[in-house]
Amino acid sequence: MTDKYDEMIDQELKQVGEYTVMSIYGSPEGKAPKYNYPITPKENMLRMLRGEKHLWVPNQQIENNQIQPVVMPDARARNFGGTDWFGIQWTYEPLSHAAMVTPGTRALSDIENWEKEIQWPDLNAIDWAADYEKNYKDKVTEDRLSYFIIVNGFFERTADLTSFEDAFVALLECPEELTAFYDRLAEWHIELIKIAKKYYHADMILFHDDMGTEKSTFFSPKIFRELFLPQYQKVTKAAHDLGMFITLHSCGNIGTLMPLIIEAGFDAWEGQDRANDKKAIMEQYGKNLAQCTLYVIPEDMSDEEAVADIHRRVDDLAFSGRFACRLKDMKPDRKVNLAEELYRYSRKKYLEMNG
Repeated sequence: MTDKYDEMIDQELKQVGEYTVMSIYGSPEGKAPKYNYPITPKENMLRMLRGEKHLWVPNQQIENNQIQPVVMPDARARNFGGTDWFGIQWTYEPLSHAAMVTPGTRALSDIENWEKEIQWPDLNAIDWAADYEKNYKDKVTEDRLSYFIIVNGFFERTADLTSFEDAFVALLECPEELTAFYDRLAEWHIELIKIAKKYYHADMILFHDDMGTEKSTFFSPKIFRELFLPQYQKVTKAAHDLGMFITLHSCGNIGTLMPLIIEAGFDAWEGQDRANDKKAIMEQYGKNLAQCTLYVIPEDMSDEEAVADIHRRVDDLAFSGRFACRLKDMKPDRKVNLAEELYRYSRKKYLEMNG
């Protein structure tokens, strides 16, 4: 690494404008600096997703347009509590800053009764164009990649409608009924994906479906292949046919499912750091599956420790595969700008590596 890199990067980190950081998962809206980057953040993110030479580790927190319209009952209920698209009641928990299904709530008596009991939401009942015009048009910028967040995937929806216990039973005892339900649910999700493209001009879908605890997966690879793989393949194909990328957000210790997630057609995985050996997963699968992760720097981490942690994360993940993150610093009065440090360190490393 030479002085010429430092001088060049200093120029690239000159602020030339401002971005809106849009509200997702109930977080407040904010502002972030727009820098004098050598290429647009969107082009850099696209290169990462395509497996091409990108110039720095994308920081999705400020370099992506993050879109989660609260006109979607799912988003509103999951973020703040209330009733979701399928009539499930959610209660907001202040300590975790998230919502959970209200205890005792049940919207489906049994998976075998899904055709009779489920009321399918009418996606055409929402004025999507008006929502984009009012809440996003002046905040979305063309130089950033836009991704659209869809929560409550196939397994999550099953557990939310019934219970976790009954969802597990259904996986073992009712595969035909689940497949029929998932066929219909896949069609509904595909219509929502088309809306994300048509009205919000999304470049990528972030599709949620948690699949494990911090110890292991909820189900075996065999069950994944039989019940979930065909449905995910429909959803990923729909996104790809529309010219979009698609990332799977899935928490839990799910490293054993990585080959199937790749086979399902996902371009990236947003997983849980503390439940997975991210470095080992990147080394084994990173050429075929990017990692897009929430990267939280805790408040009690010193400035020196935070900088060292960023360097370690870049070294571990950004060179054996494709890596992007939503960098969030929980210490409001930190003297080091960690977003700039992520850019500076990864930019230098890529310059050194690529000559």
